Amino acid sequence: RWWESSPGAWTGVLGGRVWTLRQEPDRLWYTVYGEEEDGRPAEAAKPDGAETDQILRDYFQLDVGLPALYCAWGAADPLFRKVADDFPGVRVLRQDPVECLLSFICTSNNHISRITAMIERLCQAFGRRLCRLDARPFHAFPSLSALAGADAEARLRALGFGYRAKFVSGSARAIVEGLGAEGLRQLRAAPYAEARRVLCALPGVGAKVADCVCLMALDKAEAVPVDTHVWRIARQRYGAALGGRSLTPRAHQEIGDFFRGLWGPRAGWAQAVVFCADLRKGQELAGSRDRAWGGRGRDSCGDGPP
Repeated sequence: RWWESSPGAWTGVLGGRVWTLRQEPDRLWYTVYGEEEDGRPAEAAKPDGAETDQILRDYFQLDVGLPALYCAWGAADPLFRKVADDFPGVRVLRQDPVECLLSFICTSNNHISRITAMIERLCQAFGRRLCRLDARPFHAFPSLSALAGADAEARLRALGFGYRAKFVSGSARAIVEGLGAEGLRQLRAAPYAEARRVLCALPGVGAKVADCVCLMALDKAEAVPVDTHVWRIARQRYGAALGGRSLTPRAHQEIGDFFRGLWGPRAGWAQAVVFCADLRKGQELAGSRDRAWGGRGRDSCGDGPP
């Protein structure tokens, strides 16, 4: 939910407020905006400095010292050591558990730009209006009760969520009727296996989504989300003959255990670095293919190579 509102500045919603962040080498500058009143444009708020500093420290997990971790991961893994210098400072965000869970349910058979648009429509339709900046409205992430309503699934389908509408509204309803938002948050104190088990019992939540939420919202730094991309990294770059021919629950466990054995108790953080490096390499290869095809013309009936 962050977008580059001007070069080097990122604006988004965090903790029910709108922020603009700008990073310099040794500090992070922020502006927090107040909510609109009577439709008037928002003015910059004057929040308590210690409170807002703590929100950002928590969100970016700034108590986790990356240099020592990078050294340890590099010592254990030559491939990590090879890519680490190009990807310093990769951090796992500590997100709100409800927002993280329901957002990741939307990622099933989807891609980033479409997921981003879906989450934006979700917030506009169900979330509280916060303010408008440069003609762009900002909304809080919807409450569980809003998404658990009797008409929520139909409204989500009308917004283009497809089969995911049933899972988003169903999981919201299951949490409201079960452990509640606070119970979901309290999974931060539960063992990783227990948190994963509880999440996988929710509609539309499989091993990969559960691990994403464990890692990015529930303080399970050892969680390694495994999709086909990570599975390919394990097999092709690490020579790990794991998982058979498909991503079964056993494959998820084996691949996760492999990386936990390699990188240790913060394996999910190390995986994020390798994932970024592999993604960048894929983008560069795709760009090279596009440039090559650009000089050869395109078929009039298509959009060029996949």
